[in-house]
Amino acid sequence: MPLPLFGKSHKSPPDIVKNLKESLTVIEKGDKKSDKAAEEVNRWLQAVKGIIYGQEGQEPHTEQVAQLAQETYNANVLPMLIKNLAKLDFESKKDVALIFNNLLRRQIGTRSPTVEYLCARPEMLIVLVHGYIFTELLFSFLFMFIRSAYLFFFSILLMR
Repeated sequence: MPLPLFGKSHKSPPDIVKNLKESLTVIEKGDKKSDKAAEEVNRWLQAVKGIIYGQEGQEPHTEQVAQLAQETYNANVLPMLIKNLAKLDFESKKDVALIFNNLLRRQIGTRSPTVEYLCARPEMLIVLVHGYIFTELLFSFLFMFIRSAYLFFFSILLMR
């Protein structure tokens, strides 16, 4: 791993997910630390995007993406991101939509782990539907819901 430049540290996927979850937990509580926690969520979402999409012209490392996705599932971060989307700034909302859709498209052979994760948690689709209530969230929820619903129902048809 290259040495960090100018004080930037390279966090591992488990560290990123752990810190993201901690910041989301603070936001859920709604106390006076929520604004600072929202900034932290933005920072950790940038780190997640860096792993998923690669950084500075480098391709993403498959092992890191797989580890990040698995940690995200294990820590149940996706439902937390969806439930707290209204409390995030516009850029963070866009990042959540990008990350969510990237994870939905992710395949391992013929398996789609995020689709399997969502199929085991149909309440997430309900949360996405309720997201339409907030017009400022419509853009973010629209893409996440359509893609989730499509993959969810398609996977149910394949299981029959």
